Amino acid sequence: MCGIVGYIGQRDCTDVLMDGLEKLEYRGYDSAGIAVFEKTGIKTVKTKGKLKDMRQKLETEGSPVGHCGIGHTRWATHGEPSDQNSHPHSNGRVTIVHNGIIENYIELKEFLTEKGYVFHSQTDSEVVACLLDYYYSERNPLRAIMETVKELQGSYALGIMFKDFPDRVYATRKESPLIVGIGENEYFIASDIPAFLKYTKKYALLEDDDIVCMTNDDIEFYDVHGLPEQKEISVAEWDVEQAQKCGYPHFMLKEIHEQPEIVQKTLESCCKNGEPSFEDIGLTDDMLRDVKRVFVVACGTAMHAGIIARYAIEQLARVPVTVEVASEFRYMDPIVGEGDLVIVVSQSGETADTKAGLELAKQKGAKTLAVVNVKYSAIARQADMFIHTLAGPEIAVASTKAYTAQISVLYLLAFRFAFARGTIDRERMNQLTAQLLTAPKAIQDVIDHKQDCQYIASKLINTDTLFFIGRSFDYALSLEGSLKLKEISYIHSEAYAAGELKHGTISLIEPGIPVITVATQSAVLAKTISNMEEVKARGGVIIAVCRKGTVFAADSVDMKLEIDTDLDDILVPLPTVCALQLIAYYTSVLRGIDPDKPRNLAKSVTTE
Repeated sequence: MCGIVGYIGQRDCTDVLMDGLEKLEYRGYDSAGIAVFEKTGIKTVKTKGKLKDMRQKLETEGSPVGHCGIGHTRWATHGEPSDQNSHPHSNGRVTIVHNGIIENYIELKEFLTEKGYVFHSQTDSEVVACLLDYYYSERNPLRAIMETVKELQGSYALGIMFKDFPDRVYATRKESPLIVGIGENEYFIASDIPAFLKYTKKYALLEDDDIVCMTNDDIEFYDVHGLPEQKEISVAEWDVEQAQKCGYPHFMLKEIHEQPEIVQKTLESCCKNGEPSFEDIGLTDDMLRDVKRVFVVACGTAMHAGIIARYAIEQLARVPVTVEVASEFRYMDPIVGEGDLVIVVSQSGETADTKAGLELAKQKGAKTLAVVNVKYSAIARQADMFIHTLAGPEIAVASTKAYTAQISVLYLLAFRFAFARGTIDRERMNQLTAQLLTAPKAIQDVIDHKQDCQYIASKLINTDTLFFIGRSFDYALSLEGSLKLKEISYIHSEAYAAGELKHGTISLIEPGIPVITVATQSAVLAKTISNMEEVKARGGVIIAVCRKGTVFAADSVDMKLEIDTDLDDILVPLPTVCALQLIAYYTSVLRGIDPDKPRNLAKSVTTE
């Protein structure tokens, strides 16, 4: 959530900043602004609303002209979305943009008010600008930053300009992502690589409390004590095309279509000689054999991937698995420690609650394994081991390809887990792996028949509420399908274990209420059909998502979406979830909603 960009070089700074902010729109925001050094000083333009509103304001007020500046898209936490609360914030001699949360901002604000500072916004961020100005008494920017970060509690990524130094941009971070882009005689800061990818693929990572100073001629890095340090320069694997729509009307549809290739690449990266292999990351059979319990810690869609993993690991490896919402895990004083394996799953690798859960697990002595899509992320670097899903940049807020990449590697982990513990033999492990490697074809078949999903979506657009039901893996899919639908179509949707209907939920069924029944698991199919018919008897509209050839009683199903695959039941969630994603996508589009940017949501949740 929120996006930061900064630039110094010879290009038109306003163009670079606005272009970079557009590349970060997926992070979610409700206001935007830029500050640019002009010949007469720093000019700031900011507004409530979207970047199109910002561009209109630039046309009205005039675009700043210069080659050095910072920009921001804000997702409101402290103070409502407004022009005043938008970033950048200035006070005295300092202008800043900030991502994160300053937890002790009230105490700092009281202190600074006593020192004569006047605040013009409701944000915690303005406190940082004032505190930097307070410590700038020696006119030493580096010293001011060092003293300021000592006082800050919470998380932050900061882009900073001092009006006495028109040829410099400073930045620092703690528990909030910030990357330094390194071009030819030009430098960038950004919350994520796509912001500067069209200009350079070279980047350096900032560790917590590192400080960077970018000038026209050079870039300098300092540690928390202000001592110069060297940084490793990396090269991004992404390219500009991956971060663009490439002719698709929305990023979400493009990313759904990318899933066969993404799943194939991700699976192949974790296999050797047709077998799941994790020894390269330090996850050996001996280690898996000694695991007593598994915890999966994640949020949202990643947590739903964890539920798939739970069913697969428990069914195959016979190891107890607990799936915990990361925001609860970190505060529940979990009984976790030596002998346990804690798997943290995050698309961005920066999810604040998931990162905190990882740190807690390590403190308690558990082994930690991260499944992340960004290898330079904080979670990837802090975990004992990490698996890199190869989904590439996922721009749409609603996750699709990152989810299927996650469950792909978690399946492989379950197979290896079971083999290491002797609950399946090598032949069965390789058989399952070979089947899984055919899943991309099954996903492609769903995409090739997306008009069936579009038809179902057309029947949902006028509903106010609906339900998903399923059992076993189908219940896990129902949770994800419901989340996708509600977050991008704004239709109230809930998912329930089908067997729980009679324990209260069935009272919500009224004539005409759509109920999407996921029914792909043969072991529980008869029970699911029985629950489905209970809904039908009360006037519910049944939409069955099932394997091709599934037989239902006459008139018990209103609509049917068939998944044509020979995959084992344990693997059929991969193509099935693609169908649920497409239903959500088309429902959103047909309701006139932009599925890439659902209201109130952010892509990377870096605050609690």
